[in-house]
Amino acid sequence: MLRSTRNSSRLLHTLSQTSPPCLSPITSLLHLRHYAAPAAKVKEEKAPWWKESMDRLRNIGISAHIDSGKTTLTERILFYTGRIHEIHEVRGKDGVGAKMDSMDLEREKGITIQSAATYCTWKDYQVNIIDTPGHVDFTIEVERALRVLDGAILVLCSVGGVQSQSITVDRQMRRYDVPRLAFINKLDRMGADPWKVLSQARSKLRHHSAAVQVPIGLEEELKGLVDLVQMKAYYFTGSSGETISTEQIPGNLEEMVSEKRRELIEAVSEVDDKLAEAFLNDEPISPTELEEAIRRATIARKFIPVFMGSAFKNKGVQPLLDGVLSYLPCPTEVCNYALDQTKNEEKVALSGTPVGPLVALAFKLEEGRFGQLTYLRIYEGVLKKGDFVVNVNTGKRIKVPRLVRMHSNEMEDIPEAHAGQIVAVFGIDCASGDTFTDGKVKYTMTSMNVPEPVMSLAVSPVSKDSGGQFSKALNRFQREDPTFRVGLDAESGQTIISGMGELHLDIYVERIKREYRVDATVGRPRVNFRETITQRTEFDYLHKKQTGGQGQYGRVCGYVEPLPPGSSTKFEFENQIVGQAIPAGFIPAIEKGFKEAANSGSLIGHPVENILVALTDGAAHTVDSSELAFKLAAIYAFRQCYTAARPVILEPVMLVELKVPTEYQGTVTGDLNKRKGLIIGNDQDGDDSIITAHVPLNNMFGYSTSLRSMTQGKGEFSMEYKEHSVVSNEVQTQLVNAYKTTKGAE
Repeated sequence: MLRSTRNSSRLLHTLSQTSPPCLSPITSLLHLRHYAAPAAKVKEEKAPWWKESMDRLRNIGISAHIDSGKTTLTERILFYTGRIHEIHEVRGKDGVGAKMDSMDLEREKGITIQSAATYCTWKDYQVNIIDTPGHVDFTIEVERALRVLDGAILVLCSVGGVQSQSITVDRQMRRYDVPRLAFINKLDRMGADPWKVLSQARSKLRHHSAAVQVPIGLEEELKGLVDLVQMKAYYFTGSSGETISTEQIPGNLEEMVSEKRRELIEAVSEVDDKLAEAFLNDEPISPTELEEAIRRATIARKFIPVFMGSAFKNKGVQPLLDGVLSYLPCPTEVCNYALDQTKNEEKVALSGTPVGPLVALAFKLEEGRFGQLTYLRIYEGVLKKGDFVVNVNTGKRIKVPRLVRMHSNEMEDIPEAHAGQIVAVFGIDCASGDTFTDGKVKYTMTSMNVPEPVMSLAVSPVSKDSGGQFSKALNRFQREDPTFRVGLDAESGQTIISGMGELHLDIYVERIKREYRVDATVGRPRVNFRETITQRTEFDYLHKKQTGGQGQYGRVCGYVEPLPPGSSTKFEFENQIVGQAIPAGFIPAIEKGFKEAANSGSLIGHPVENILVALTDGAAHTVDSSELAFKLAAIYAFRQCYTAARPVILEPVMLVELKVPTEYQGTVTGDLNKRKGLIIGNDQDGDDSIITAHVPLNNMFGYSTSLRSMTQGKGEFSMEYKEHSVVSNEVQTQLVNAYKTTKGAE
């Protein structure tokens, strides 16, 4: 590896010495070939190095619904690739726990909280893996992992099928154009039905997919798998399924296998012209032709091959790894774009090779034992220990003191890394989403989608002496997690933390306690309500104050109205003044005043959204008018007309999916109705009922405890934010009265 790395450095050095500065890396290579005979020879010798190194690299993520077996699958992959020497289970009953769940909290609760990175080698290919959480509260971890990966494995449970979080994760994969494989896990469980899951994936996720394997037996009878591409049967033996024996396809499965193979060829032919030609001409299709066609269709995101197995019972993991190598793209087969800051954010396609200026994205921050650890995905160029890099977002030039490759919470120092690799650096001060270059270009990578927080809690340290550690913890968590926000309640002076749900905030409060030894008291969760208006109304306000000396004078006229549904912005300001009724220099102050007024509506003091403010006329005084006068005029004008615009309160509504034994269905739906929930779906899945409902977040506090007691601990639910919608008149009156009472008490 080191020899290869030195070769790459020599090649880059040669390029930089021999090519004119105005030429791009690729043009430089052509320049070398035509004008520098000795250098051309170097190019011929060295090009295969990085070409082969890039071809043999895969960056993948493993994502799924809660409890589908992501971490168990990663544990098996690490075992079979020799990265770990014994398998440990997720809940850490043996006191060790899964390798990728390195936090104590993760091991205790049996859930993944932070995405963890690792790498392994399989059949001379290097595979970088990110294991992501399943809980919707930690959705940002999935979001940022998918932002930097070239491919992904979507794990589906053969009993649960396509669940709510599977749909969310699939939507995130589409957002970042990530090619993927599907893996139907838990075939050893009672009630496993991979064909039902496959049809659900086609209908619910709109996947164009087909199975590339057929299981030999199901549930307790699961013995092995038939590969539909190679037409061979695989059996997994040994204490941990490490020995694979290849045999002929069992006679009783021959008919099903030929039918499923034909189905696979048909599905791929629909999206691959080369295979379609052979299929329509009834030519025999060799395993190699089929494999190449599946690879082309998967990388083009037109097809999703479906693998099967049981990670827990050590069956089907090695063929899935082979599938990652065969069907998922290497870094050079994926199109990545940067925005050129010198050319008005023009889109630039990155070559994705080590030959070129350095472009790397900081996609995740973590506080380690040695300071801030920054995870980087290198998109182009080479990064060496000791190099100087430029943070394009801040303009700072920083030296890279230490470069490491991560294996969960362990690290391995490396001298350099090239395009396509995922590494971590120490001692760099930056924010999540910053882009680093070597200073030759001013590119930034496109940002991630960060959802808005839906729930807030008031927190304060029990002891006044621990205030410093408390704020240190909050600052760190805010830097690490873009969905975690910290604010100060201007009225009560309390510290307010906001996040994606109860579990999300509970975990952070627990981490403050464990990692910083600060006990914190927690106030009742507060829902992030919003206010909006429902009709157009006009304003005409004159702010006039004479106090001796220069007074204040500003008059604003116009109207406020609701923005049309589905508007991308939440506040719009339009200056419709014709002529010079108000000098142009005062217009920004007026906009600022309206924005400030909209930060706190008069109903319950929450921000006002989805409004358009239009300024149509006004008046100014040659002496007494000032920015402050017009800003105050705007604030008072907004407050004056707000009530006439018939304001309403909006509350966050959650999409809740429940899985409960059928015998408790009546009790659970009755309880949802009490919580003002709207039931939109009720499906049967074996002995369980799957209920989907839209429920106001304000009525969901403590629901996990209620559900446990209603179903004797057998029910489970997941919820994610859907939208803000108007509350009923009754609820609005209650909220307004409660707000007035607290205001009166103060």
